[in-house]
Amino acid sequence: MPPISRRDFAILAAGLGLSSLTATQLRADPGPERPGDYSSDELIRSGHQFFGTISRGLAQVVEKATKQWGRPNGYILGQEAGGAFVGGLRYGEGVMYTRNAGDLKVYWQGPSLGFDAGADGDRTMMLVYNLPATEAIFQRFGGMVGSAYLVGGFSMTALGANNIVVIPIRSGLGARLGLNLGYLKFTNHATWNPF
Repeated sequence: MPPISRRDFAILAAGLGLSSLTATQLRADPGPERPGDYSSDELIRSGHQFFGTISRGLAQVVEKATKQWGRPNGYILGQEAGGAFVGGLRYGEGVMYTRNAGDLKVYWQGPSLGFDAGADGDRTMMLVYNLPATEAIFQRFGGMVGSAYLVGGFSMTALGANNIVVIPIRSGLGARLGLNLGYLKFTNHATWNPF
């Protein structure tokens, strides 16, 4: 075997140093960070700013949600519209806020089927629980949805998928009465396809 020159030795040492540095960096990178939790006071403050003068019942609804499901680690503020006569559709868009994993523009759409009639336009705050990473929101969340208001009011429902719970709190304008089964599909782009 021929002797190793100084130049070859320097290249080999630099390569080993670079590979050990890369391995150290890979071990130190934990991947996407789980978003931190929000207190009910923070959610109520944000909701009051978002809903404005129609936010009278918001504190009670948020308190009920946090009592039942704990502290969310994300929330969505947005707007949506929906309508139904037995079968229905709902479309919306907003921004999902997290404490330490960044904010994310989201869109949602979904069908429903049940005893439901009416139309509504809503400002919506969705509390998100057990979110392991921001991209985990992009899936379908199913559950039972009930609405009962004429002219305006608050409603709260619970939707779930893969141990993640989404609680839409809607302050609606319109007329809606019903109970139905359905889901919301979250996407990173607007689409008319609710399925």
